[in-house]
Amino acid sequence: MEATEEGRIRTGTLWTGTAHAFTAIVGSGILALPWSVAQLGWILGPLVLVTFAIVTYYTSIIFSDCYRTPDPVTGRRNHTYGDAVRTLLGPTEVLLCSILQYTILWGTMIGYTITTTISVA
Repeated sequence: MEATEEGRIRTGTLWTGTAHAFTAIVGSGILALPWSVAQLGWILGPLVLVTFAIVTYYTSIIFSDCYRTPDPVTGRRNHTYGDAVRTLLGPTEVLLCSILQYTILWGTMIGYTITTTISVA
């Protein structure tokens, strides 16, 4: 394997990237689709799902623009979320953004757990 300009060896392939994207989309879709349609109906349920899909797409585009800074082609790579925040916002905002990120992660985890238990019961 060949090392990149930072000296790191990148082991991801098209197949691993596709597998990660597929499991993320299918995992949330299988849990969310029946419950949301049952709660919101056949009109509003799919509309809400499409709205969240658009929001997810938009935020992923924004996040992918932060992968290399300051230039998207030749800039330095940000390997983690913390690197991107540190580069774009400065070192003082890393703690605040980390707290917000973990709060959202915990909220999502609780939401998935509640949705799963309601769907199973």
